[in-house]
Formats: sequence, C-alpha cells, structure tokens
Amino acid sequence: MIILVTGAGGPTGQAVSGFFRKNGHTVLGVDKDDVDLLDRAAVQALADRISAEHGHVDGVVHLVGGWRGANSFAETNLDDWDALHDLLIRTLQHVSLAFEPLLRKSENGRFVIVSAKAAEHPTAGGAPYAAAKAASEAWTLALADALKDTGSAAVILVVKALVNDAMRAAKPDSRFAGFTDVNTLAETIGDLYDRPAAQLNGTRLDLTQ
Repeated sequence: MIILVTGAGGPTGQAVSGFFRKNGHTVLGVDKDDVDLLDRAAVQALADRISAEHGHVDGVVHLVGGWRGANSFAETNLDDWDALHDLLIRTLQHVSLAFEPLLRKSENGRFVIVSAKAAEHPTAGGAPYAAAKAASEAWTLALADALKDTGSAAVILVVKALVNDAMRAAKPDSRFAGFTDVNTLAETIGDLYDRPAAQLNGTRLDLTQ
C-alpha cells in the first residue's frame, strides 16, 4: 500500500511510519521541513506528485498536532486558538481536500486523525484545544460523508493523550494513566485495514476504553 504520514518526524509519526514499513508498505513521510501544510498550493503540489508517481494513496494518517492551555477559562489567550486553528484544523483541511481524490482511487483506503477526549469533555483552561479538536472531528466526518460508497473510510481515533519511550525515560516515576502508547496507536491504524470500509467510515474509535 501507499501510505502518507503527515507529522512524520515526531515520535508518533515515526511509530506509525515504522509499523507500515515493517509490514512491507511504501510510506511517504512528510514533516514541516518537507512541505508547509499551511500552504494549500504546496499541499496540492504534493498530492499531484504522488498521483503522478503512484496513481492513488491507500492511507493518509494525519498526525500534525499540538496543545496550548490556560490556568482558567478567563485567562484563555486567543492567540492559542489562532495557533491551534492552524495546527489542528487548517493543516487537516489542506491535506484532506488535496488527497480525497487519491483516496477515492484506492480500493481500501483509510484517512485517520487522532482526536482527544477533551473534545467531548472540555476543561475550563483547555477551551481552544477542545474546540479545535471538535472542529477537526466535524471536518473529518464531512470527509467521511464524501467517501461513502467509495471503498475508503475516514476514521477518528480518540485518546486521552499519547505516550512514547522518550516520555517514559524523562519521567520514570510517572504512570501515564490512560495514555495510549504510540506503538499501540500504530497497530490500531494497521488493524483498520482488516475491517470493511463501510463499517468504519465516519466512526470514532475510543482507545481509552
């Protein structure tokens, strides 16, 4: 399969990319140094190049993220909203708009984002983050509607937070209760290909349960 991973340079992107490469698939990893995902023309050019070389994509795993928050609701800085809007929403819009046609050409494609429990249960100090995650989910569900009956599916994976080996090494006494390991996330994404697209399309899979 041809798998595009955006945000490939971070620990989560490395885990997902490694999983698919290990299983014999072609991974096209993109990080901020490769393509500016806030530049729609640049993202479209990337999609055009991939279309010319491969004809389609079988997976788009969108892992661009970030978190900002405040000590209280009243102390919320709307600059945090602006930053999270770009990171969590605008990059998603550009990638999904450019690659939806290539997913349509796959017989079993998957578009995946990672959302957070915060979208369902926002905290007073986390309003910008929770609102951005909720908007990302809504956008992805609209993509799912576009992909119905195509053989491809858009899926939302919900976590409390993600944890990797470097985080554990930095805080060896922390339990990271309820966190999802990045390798577990990667395996979960791989397992999505074993289920029918029609069954998965537009679903939120809660990995905290």
